[in-house]
Amino acid sequence: MVRRSWLLCLLGASFVHAQTRLTPAPGGTKRPNLVVLLCDDLGYGDLGCFGNATIRTPNLDLLATQGMKLTSCYAGMPVCSPSRAALLTGRVCQREGIHDWIPANSGVQLKREAVTIAKLLKGVGYATGMAGKWHLNSKFEGEPTPGDHGFEHWFATQNNAAPSHLGPTNFIRNGKPVGPLKGHSSDLLVDEIIAWLRALREERPGTPFFAYVPFHAPHEPVAADERFVKLYPGLEPDRAQYCATITQTDEAIGRLLGTLDALKLSQNTLVFFSSDNGPETLNRYRTANRSHGSPGALRGMKLHLYEGGIRVPGLARWPGVVKPNSTNDEPFSFLDLLPTLCDVSGAKAPRDRALDGANARALLNGRAIVRKQPLYWQYDKALGEMKFALRSGDWKLLASGDFGKLELYNLKTDPQETADLANSRPDLVKSLEVELKRLHREVTAIGGK
Repeated sequence: MVRRSWLLCLLGASFVHAQTRLTPAPGGTKRPNLVVLLCDDLGYGDLGCFGNATIRTPNLDLLATQGMKLTSCYAGMPVCSPSRAALLTGRVCQREGIHDWIPANSGVQLKREAVTIAKLLKGVGYATGMAGKWHLNSKFEGEPTPGDHGFEHWFATQNNAAPSHLGPTNFIRNGKPVGPLKGHSSDLLVDEIIAWLRALREERPGTPFFAYVPFHAPHEPVAADERFVKLYPGLEPDRAQYCATITQTDEAIGRLLGTLDALKLSQNTLVFFSSDNGPETLNRYRTANRSHGSPGALRGMKLHLYEGGIRVPGLARWPGVVKPNSTNDEPFSFLDLLPTLCDVSGAKAPRDRALDGANARALLNGRAIVRKQPLYWQYDKALGEMKFALRSGDWKLLASGDFGKLELYNLKTDPQETADLANSRPDLVKSLEVELKRLHREVTAIGGK
């Protein structure tokens, strides 16, 4: 409480959500509203509720106490565009033809025929809004936009906020360039979604909604307002900027959650928060001088298929359904979002194409997820030798690009992946290798179905 009071004094009323407490109401009486919040390059160890003792995240820490902390939450890939494709489609990214981050004007895109969460929810009467980093096309002219993928209102950049998080100039709203903006990208996104929600309440009261807010922060180029940088006076300046960017994004999230409270929407809203992949490595490229993210105790970072590249912080809150202040170590993947949100909304998951995720409704009630197949990752440009990963129960198999080298870890007893058990468990390695190669053949087949 001392730390929270101190922050409130420094940051003022914008942290007001951190003082609120939800009174759970019975769930399941009507279709829930759905909010998905996604940070960019936020590490597993970057939040207070995930063990960071330096970065101040009071609103996300409160969200963790109001709901469930997902300690084995997995991104779709260890890099941005493929991970976002997996989140929105419930399919391993190779099935959708997206293998790596999408450069501007490259022609790579999430094709119009892809079935996304937004399309499915819009089809059953949900209002759908998106504000943030899209990164599922290479340009907005002549390629599918968020509007083509089911978002009736959208406010987006193709990739990063440019020239930085402060004062971006490259936002597009519903197909039209917005021009130079004042403020931090995280605040601009939240302002947009709040305005959309308030208009929705006026124009279509009672309409359930899906809000997707993929933040640019804390991806490079990192920048924060000075009032947040001043919270970290003892740190080296670039590291202070990184910490401040996360704290500023946390405050913006607090304003959004506070608006749900003010509009009396929180009790019937499922909120999911995570990050698109692990943290960027400091100085990996010329302008990554502020990438001070942490994977916690995990091995690897962004672009790696070890846990630090794909295991990300996860939080879920749904009053009356998700037990407050609970923790679940059951593996949960971005691939699970589409079938899960279909289940809770009444939408029908597509049957004309393979889905790689599972309905995680049981996890929200503290139970195990029933999976038909293991979780699978393939990243040909992964840093290090390992290009494939498979998680089945407590076990994780990693494979090199030619399958010539295999590593096996028990993640329940060794989440840091320090003890390779491949030589001591050859039968298990063989059975998991068979499944890994089957999925590899399937997801990379022409057409991807």
